[in-house]
Amino acid sequence: MKAVFDTKPNSGYDDEIVERYHFPVQSNYMAAAKAAVGDWIIYREPQRNGGRRAYIAVARVLRVELDTVRPNHAYAVIGDYLPFDRPVPFAGLGNGYWETPLRAVQDASRIGASLQNRSMRPLADADFAAIVAAGLAETLAPENALRLGLAGVEDVAATFDYDAAPGLGQVRRVEQMLVNRKIRDANFRRQVCDAYEDRCAVTGLRIINGGGRSEVQAAHIWGVGEGGPDVVQNGIALSGTIHWLFDRHLISLTDDYRLLVSHNKVPAELRVLFEKQLDRIQLPKDPRLTPHRTYVEKHRERFLAA
Repeated sequence: MKAVFDTKPNSGYDDEIVERYHFPVQSNYMAAAKAAVGDWIIYREPQRNGGRRAYIAVARVLRVELDTVRPNHAYAVIGDYLPFDRPVPFAGLGNGYWETPLRAVQDASRIGASLQNRSMRPLADADFAAIVAAGLAETLAPENALRLGLAGVEDVAATFDYDAAPGLGQVRRVEQMLVNRKIRDANFRRQVCDAYEDRCAVTGLRIINGGGRSEVQAAHIWGVGEGGPDVVQNGIALSGTIHWLFDRHLISLTDDYRLLVSHNKVPAELRVLFEKQLDRIQLPKDPRLTPHRTYVEKHRERFLAA
């Protein structure tokens, strides 16, 4: 069963929502977590604690594990995390609230009360599909297909009838989209290229071709095949040649984002690219989008072992 999991900044829980969701073992929370195992959830930030009062990402619950350190708590282990292009407002424009039970509340001032002790709650298939389509609207927009490498990939966004049960095919279509590597890569590319303003983090070059597509590529720091997530903090914008070297662990990064270069393995004709090796690479202006140290360490381990 699909569900909404509320996540608050500075909540006090041991959350790392890309990989785990921490919750107290109360009957309703544990039931919601177990019911969602093997299915999809949507993360929502309430307004409390500085949250954005919006749905922010989609993910899948892999399993539930008891917390062996903190009594009466457990973890929902998370996979296939995918952030939305933009936060989806809690109340959808023109649609009232996205969640069916909330649309049934006559007095809008009672919405907050209706959500008390329901930080983990079931989500109807139609509501899930509609929120995902809204959250990924920018990635799926036809006008962005060339820029994001989705030219020729079928657009899965659809118009939803909130008063009718969704067709099984429609829901399955959205679920298939969420594990489609081309669509996940397009979402990742959009995040990373936007964060780095389409500039290579190493050379500083920004080249846009005639079709509006940036020549810079979005590189995963910790490879997806090894468990790395599709989040901007696990990405770096690199030109094609630099990306090739980075993926082969012939170059890497220090903890303060300076280059490490395997000079004995990098072809001599390419070493000119690293004349400023001791300089810090160019990072996103928004510090929240800077590469996460954990992912950098994972990449550097492979570099040192190469």
